[in-house]
Amino acid sequence: MPVNYQTPAAEQLKLVPGVQLGVTEAGIRKANRRDLTLITLAPGAQVAGVFTTNRFCAAPVQVCREHLVSGDIRALVINTGIANAGTGEQGMQTARASCEAVARALNVNAAQVLPFSTGVIMEPLPVNRLERGLPGAIANLAENNWHAAAHAIMTTDTVAKAASRQLVLSGKTITVTGISKGAGMIKPNVATMLGFVATDAAVTQDVLAKMVKSAADVSFNCVTVDGDTSTNDSFVLMASGAAGNAPINNLQSADAQALLGAVTEVAMELSQAIVRDGEGATKFITVAIKGGKTHEECKAVGYWIAHSPLVKTAFFASDPNLGRILAAIGNAGAQSIPDLDTSKVKLWIGDVLVSLNGGRNPDYREEQGAAVMQPAEITITVDLGRGDVAATLWTCDFSYDYVKINADYRS
Repeated sequence: MPVNYQTPAAEQLKLVPGVQLGVTEAGIRKANRRDLTLITLAPGAQVAGVFTTNRFCAAPVQVCREHLVSGDIRALVINTGIANAGTGEQGMQTARASCEAVARALNVNAAQVLPFSTGVIMEPLPVNRLERGLPGAIANLAENNWHAAAHAIMTTDTVAKAASRQLVLSGKTITVTGISKGAGMIKPNVATMLGFVATDAAVTQDVLAKMVKSAADVSFNCVTVDGDTSTNDSFVLMASGAAGNAPINNLQSADAQALLGAVTEVAMELSQAIVRDGEGATKFITVAIKGGKTHEECKAVGYWIAHSPLVKTAFFASDPNLGRILAAIGNAGAQSIPDLDTSKVKLWIGDVLVSLNGGRNPDYREEQGAAVMQPAEITITVDLGRGDVAATLWTCDFSYDYVKINADYRS
């Protein structure tokens, strides 16, 4: 079960005028499960996205990048069960064929459709099943279908992930609603496994592209479950413009910053929900790095800690073998901070100062460490003693169930 997270009720998810969602059972990989989602956008909507940097990026990721260049996106099609990654030229053909099928059904151009897939890698996408499922998804289209769509994009997730915010910009009520999926193969680099956020605000394409990158950098780019960047990571931001506000064309304007704040809040809630629902997770761990010279070195140290199987298993067992954290910091220093002075590094678990001056805090007692490692939510704080820059990441522990889930993933 996820760590202190519950899917919002359907009525808590605010509809976004100009954005409709429809789900259906298409039998993509398994029968009797909702596995096909269609999102349609009103004419004039703007769309921006960021994607995985994995060199084996999935065919739908490649097609999305191509189609976003031309703009004027009218639909997104999302399937679960099959990732359509590691499928070569056949995968590219099926990704394009899925766009063409949606285009025919909605009477738009194939270049106006963005495809997304998640699931097993190196298996072909049965595009014929996807096409047969489209009438059901179209018949189900509605603005209030966020809750159903959040469930339909799941794979090994144990709960659906969704969030909403509302704000007022220049007298207009603006809505931001989003969904995401992911529980394993999570170490985003530019984006998450799959995340879709929409607003009814009017925003220019240039500003929207900056917003999606900015929001991803402090949310989806700051979480890790297992350190594996997926082949299919995608985070998309849509703006329908239906709210009727004056188009936001300057990221530094008050309206832009307020909207970016709401988008970032939704993205952070969705990305942290992924960690809380990490495969087999029993603890949600915040890794706060401060005292760095650069944001990049702070994140490097944070990720070395958050990725370490030794650190993660120690937290699962509430075992205060905290030298593992110092070792992770040292590894980060060797790779990213060659002039790191370990004598200036300080380490806290919760409010307990564990290490300073390059070694164990003389006042620290192991029973203190064991006590602060018991709760379901724990904070690791590291002061590098080098500057005034900080970064925060989120991760989870490794339990027995992580191995069981991934050993049985394809069965």
